Amino acid sequence: MTDTLPPCPDCASTFTYEMDALFVCPECGHEWTAEAEAEVRDSVGNILADGDTVTVIKDLKVKGSSAVVKVGTKVKGIRLVAGDHDIDCKVPGIGQMGLKSEFVKKVTG
Repeated sequence: MTDTLPPCPDCASTFTYEMDALFVCPECGHEWTAEAEAEVRDSVGNILADGDTVTVIKDLKVKGSSAVVKVGTKVKGIRLVAGDHDIDCKVPGIGQMGLKSEFVKKVTG
């Protein structure tokens, strides 16, 4: 058993263990797969996918610039990437940049 198992996504318990292809939480009984761990979710918990359209939920300062991505900015055709800034996109009026999924909300419909 390795000491780098992910915490439970439901209750954040650190006592998770592996059982076959699943991770299991002994505290709440939640079971999940490694693929589920890789899901990227927006600020309200919606699962994001490549090509989705999202809306920025708060003003974001652009690092190294005086520009600001305003709340309500709609970003089309996102691409999910690994890392801290897990969304790669082209923001209208700003250009290519990386966003954190916790600062966007998926546009549905």
